[in-house]
Amino acid sequence: MSTPTLPPAGDWIRGISVKQPRSACILAGAKTIENRPRVWSWRGWLLLHTSQQIDRPALRVPLIAHTVRGRELPTGAVIGVARLTGCHQDPDGSPPCTEWAQPRAWHLELGDVQDLALPAPARGQLGPWRPTEDLVAQVLQQLPHLRP
Repeated sequence: MSTPTLPPAGDWIRGISVKQPRSACILAGAKTIENRPRVWSWRGWLLLHTSQQIDRPALRVPLIAHTVRGRELPTGAVIGVARLTGCHQDPDGSPPCTEWAQPRAWHLELGDVQDLALPAPARGQLGPWRPTEDLVAQVLQQLPHLRP
């Protein structure tokens, strides 16, 4: 019986870098959107990467503080995956789509969030980035069911 081969990592999965503690809020399932300045046309799986620095003032925001209480906040690593299912902007004058939405930002709609038991150290980039085959292999060791 042969093992199915996956398409190259750059064809079915991307990475997104999000500062802590917001990335922990996504992993907790509370934050279902990520605010970005531009629309994203790409859809599919995202490696959830934490930036090198923690946004310390954000830890004082009650919504964030409540969500991350008791959670570790690793940095500079892939800590989970999420499926990017859409991207929208709230119409002017309308209520925000969620309590996490920023006005005039594009909201990446995230679902199927799964965390990694062991963060995978990695370097991220701005915008959607293509992970290396090695990084995807590290993630698949922990989430073997993950497929395009």
